Amino acid sequence: MLASSIQTPIRFAAGARILLLCLMAPVLLACSTTSVKSTEYVQVVQDTAPMSEDLLMDIGINVFDPGIDEIDEDEEERVSPEIRNAEARYAPYLLAETLQRSGNWGVVRVLPTETTTMDVYLHGQILQSDGEGMRISISARDSSGAIWYTKEYEEHISQFNYEPSQRQANDPFQVIYNNIANDLLAWRKANLTEQRTRAIRTISELQFARNFAPELFDQYLTVDSGGITSVVRLPADNDPALVRILEIRQRDNLFVDTVQDYYANYARQMRVPYDSWRQQSYSAVQEVEKAERSSRRRFIAGTAAIVGGIAAATSSNGAVQTGALVGVGAGAYLIKSGFDLNAEAQIHIAALQELGESLEAEVAPKMIDLDDRTIMLTGTVEEQYSQWREILVEMYEAEAGNL
Repeated sequence: MLASSIQTPIRFAAGARILLLCLMAPVLLACSTTSVKSTEYVQVVQDTAPMSEDLLMDIGINVFDPGIDEIDEDEEERVSPEIRNAEARYAPYLLAETLQRSGNWGVVRVLPTETTTMDVYLHGQILQSDGEGMRISISARDSSGAIWYTKEYEEHISQFNYEPSQRQANDPFQVIYNNIANDLLAWRKANLTEQRTRAIRTISELQFARNFAPELFDQYLTVDSGGITSVVRLPADNDPALVRILEIRQRDNLFVDTVQDYYANYARQMRVPYDSWRQQSYSAVQEVEKAERSSRRRFIAGTAAIVGGIAAATSSNGAVQTGALVGVGAGAYLIKSGFDLNAEAQIHIAALQELGESLEAEVAPKMIDLDDRTIMLTGTVEEQYSQWREILVEMYEAEAGNL
């Protein structure tokens, strides 16, 4: 009997230790995640091979997907939809600037919609952006429908990137945009011949014409079962319908260039409050992670104290039982303090959301100025561009009817 009474607490204590390890395992695994800070600045590569102007491909960058629907449940409270929507317009503009500065391409535009015909299209989705880290998915394809590549770009930075001297020179996450520019150039050089480049540019021109007059220009293009477009034959250079279409395209390009002024102004207005938010967000992220690490440590210690106290409470020794009660009480207090620190983390998250709401209101656009008129923006720039396309169709039909 004596042996049996001694073994019972020992078996319980062993079970308690197993329970403790099970409780601690997720926390210990969570602690193993680390972020690598950027230490190397990647420069934009410029193509050394001379290219004729007719081979410079035009790039259209669609407004990014803010990625709000892809946010994990445990991250929802840390992401402001207002900021993400603002970033979805800001990041494409920075990428467009980077590509234009490289000198490796023709015109680079941020597109409100993909109805504008370009030679190359870039689609992006923001997967992470919190001031400390940024992760973006980029997909590139040409006007024929051929996919170039899809790739995720990720960068984690330090407080150094927010120093005034650094901010005057570059965006804190400029390396991401430089890497995208370098990858696009490398893919083009490795995969496109001059003949293929000219074919893509011709497809772009005929696609624009087909959008306005499909009954006339559909015959020049074909689409295979894989969705890839190719040229069947070419219209005559003096085709009056083609001449009208080219004039319409010039007007469309002028409007899209005006839209670029909108995005440039948007970026200028956004930079100060956005940089302020990102720097505060960086600090808040560090504070949240610090609070969560401290909270996890308190949970571990509290759980150990409670489990150990329960195990000791089965002892027949009175002194051990008294100590067990103290251990359980101390463990409960440590766990409560862990919850309190989680509440502190929530305060930081709420502050970021408030910043996001004020940021969206601060950079909201009001109007677009054209050469011959001023259009009041009663909707988004995307909605305004849709209205402009309708005006172009009316202009083409009116001109075609007068001939």
